[in-house]
Amino acid sequence: MFAALKYSKAILLWNEPSVFVESPIEVVSLFKDWYIEVIHMKIYKNLFSQITSLENLFTAWDEFKKDKRHKKDVQAFEFHLEQNIFKLHRDLLTKKYTHLPYTSFFICDPKVRHIHKATVRDRVLHHALFQILNPLFDKSFIPTSFSCRIDKGVHKGVLAMEQMIRAESRNFTRPCFVLKCDVQKFFDSVNHQILLDTLQKKVVDQNTMWLLRQIVESFTTTQTTLFDYQGLPIGNLTSQLFANVYMNKLDQFMKHNLRVRYYARYTDDFVIISTDESYLKSLIEPIRSFLGDVLRLKIHPKKISIRTCHRGIDYLGFISFPHYRLLRNKTRHRLFRKLKEQIIAYPEWSH
Repeated sequence: MFAALKYSKAILLWNEPSVFVESPIEVVSLFKDWYIEVIHMKIYKNLFSQITSLENLFTAWDEFKKDKRHKKDVQAFEFHLEQNIFKLHRDLLTKKYTHLPYTSFFICDPKVRHIHKATVRDRVLHHALFQILNPLFDKSFIPTSFSCRIDKGVHKGVLAMEQMIRAESRNFTRPCFVLKCDVQKFFDSVNHQILLDTLQKKVVDQNTMWLLRQIVESFTTTQTTLFDYQGLPIGNLTSQLFANVYMNKLDQFMKHNLRVRYYARYTDDFVIISTDESYLKSLIEPIRSFLGDVLRLKIHPKKISIRTCHRGIDYLGFISFPHYRLLRNKTRHRLFRKLKEQIIAYPEWSH
């Protein structure tokens, strides 16, 4: 089946509800598992049964328990594992499931962060949801988005930035500048309605959207108002996925509207590389306007910098120079502190 669709057309799914298309797409094929494959986008249905299946819940448990089996709450859950998983499965199918309150605490890593920890039951569900949804959304992310993605991460992000600098400067034979920005209080500022609307553009399954709403709305920050709920808990695995979905709007704006060639992002930190310093300065206001108007976010006013690459670029815990990189002092101190904590927790390692 192949058809070209113009604006404001509905796709009829046999006896299923129609899917309204707001932008021009091309339908490539329609399969029996109720999703439409389209150029640039897939719209998914019937994900709920995959997320809530016993097989997926038990797989999520196996993934969740890694490196946590010494925790008392994890041990308590595992003691009645089958009973707990089957009850979670039934509660989801009957929609009796509600997300339980969080336990909050502070960590210094190296700056003070307010962490919110969900119950073991809820964190197992977060893993179950992540296992199904993350691969679907990941396909729409740009290659230079590096946070919480397979074969990405901090080191790949730093390496990619260094390769961009090398390419733009023609192997350091001409001046090169890096614009570095940071979103102010990103996780506390994520707007729930904007996030849910973004998720629903790809997930048409209303049962899955009900579950996503349960998780998104399980947490709000003090900045929330009566008509404007916002905030994601830093401790949730799902928050990493939601952050990438939310900031993907910025990524697409950078690449398709501003047509930025050398751009990389890790969660709320992003860099743009160019040999033209005035060009980088001209990008700040459009980016600021997009973040405010579309995502209701703000660039941190004290974390906007344009720096020449020969002076070293401080990004993701490393300082990159033309021919070498250094660990940032805070990163090195944190590394040794965590190593010391592991030695204390597992004294047999020191022998």
